[in-house]
Amino acid sequence: MRVGFVVGCVVLWTVPLWLLVVNLATPAGRYAGRPEWTPQGFAVLENLGTAWSTAGIGDSFATSLLYATVCGAAAVLVAAMAAFAVVVLPVPVPAFWFWLVYSGTLFPLQMFLAPLFGLYAETGLYDTRLGLLLVYAAWAVPFAFFLVRNQLAAMPPEVTESAMLDGASHRRIFWRIHVPLVRPALGAAFLFQFTAVWNDLLLGITLSRSRGVQPVMATLTTLNDVYSAAGPPVALAGALIVSLPTLLLFVMFRRLFLRGVAATAG
Repeated sequence: MRVGFVVGCVVLWTVPLWLLVVNLATPAGRYAGRPEWTPQGFAVLENLGTAWSTAGIGDSFATSLLYATVCGAAAVLVAAMAAFAVVVLPVPVPAFWFWLVYSGTLFPLQMFLAPLFGLYAETGLYDTRLGLLLVYAAWAVPFAFFLVRNQLAAMPPEVTESAMLDGASHRRIFWRIHVPLVRPALGAAFLFQFTAVWNDLLLGITLSRSRGVQPVMATLTTLNDVYSAAGPPVALAGALIVSLPTLLLFVMFRRLFLRGVAATAG
């Protein structure tokens, strides 16, 4: 029974992948309007080139790479500082501050769209890279805070007490002791937040409209409409391009990710 379940899962995963590869390779002019199960040609490079340059995926790709990298790193840094303050520093009522920050993950994103749109329209941040950088960084902090805080809370308090007895300041304790010790959690948090920002569509289509500002997912949604004459193979090529960064990131840093998840879960 277990073997049958595993085989069924493999089939469910490989069938869409096979359809993606076959239809991606189909020349746009030969696409018959229905999914092809057998190769009808080989136009992978042509379709990828059309999606990258003509359809504008390349520009949005670089923009999303900027958003995901900068906002993911900024969110992890802010989350690490906040977690350190809640767990290590003698702040009053640390549970209140924990739930205040973590509550950012409890409310649906849709409830913030109308206020954000109005605020951005009034302040001139609408359809700007700075505006998306700010909202993505703020959006990514709460979950990163949760991951880092869990590992900091699992550390023995004697580590901090020993450093303070040696005369180390809180800043030195944070950078020289806690940051190196929670590096796996920081890495896992960055991978999570990079993926979340990269895959975002809702904020991208709400707070931007220009090709040079919109993230890549927003550009991908318009690809099939604007280039409908080119057919779904070009849209599939764009989808393949968009999926590669997160896939490569997890493959390259899978050990760090697994260590970070295990540390935060413990």
